[in-house]
Amino acid sequence: MREHVKPLPSYLVGRYQGWHATSYAENRAWYRRLADEGQRPRSMIIACCDSRVHVSSMFGADQGEFFIHRNIANLVPEFTPDGDHHGTSAAVEYAVTSLKVAHLIVLGHSNCGGVAGCHAMCSGHAPELEEKSSFVGTWLNLLRPGYERVTELPAEEQVLAMEREAVKISLENLMTFPFVREALDADRMTLHGLRHDIGEGTLEQYDAETDRFEVI
Repeated sequence: MREHVKPLPSYLVGRYQGWHATSYAENRAWYRRLADEGQRPRSMIIACCDSRVHVSSMFGADQGEFFIHRNIANLVPEFTPDGDHHGTSAAVEYAVTSLKVAHLIVLGHSNCGGVAGCHAMCSGHAPELEEKSSFVGTWLNLLRPGYERVTELPAEEQVLAMEREAVKISLENLMTFPFVREALDADRMTLHGLRHDIGEGTLEQYDAETDRFEVI
């Protein structure tokens, strides 16, 4: 292992040093307060790992405001205590039961590679993802029901529709967590579904009553 672990690239070191000398230095008291008092985020955001989705920048968030969890295609599994997808489930449990966030937000996005990969896998064009050794394929199986919901659409519309289905399926699966449902029923927390168009900069919000995504 030792021969493969290297010092941080110099450009990242330079960026860090610039941040420490400016943003941190100007807000030192705030950072120390966060360190001493712990985090009290108002919202949890479940977003995709995609580097183009800059959650904090999009909402103008300060440090300590959002509890952010990222995974491939912003998916949430069903509540399965004996299952294999514990990372996301653990983050949700911690946010709801320990941090007691007021808002739980699932944020999808356009041109999602994970969603496109799931579409390719489910349509038989990515057999490598169906191998048991593929961590990505196993994870993307969570979105397979979303593929089944869009198969009657024209082929060119299916991936975009699946991006929205990824948000909806995650919202549906969140409702299977007893502590999520308890917080919602007690009006201690609200649930939200969003999809961000990277190129246009727009944000769609899911309306459960109409089962549609509308631009905010």
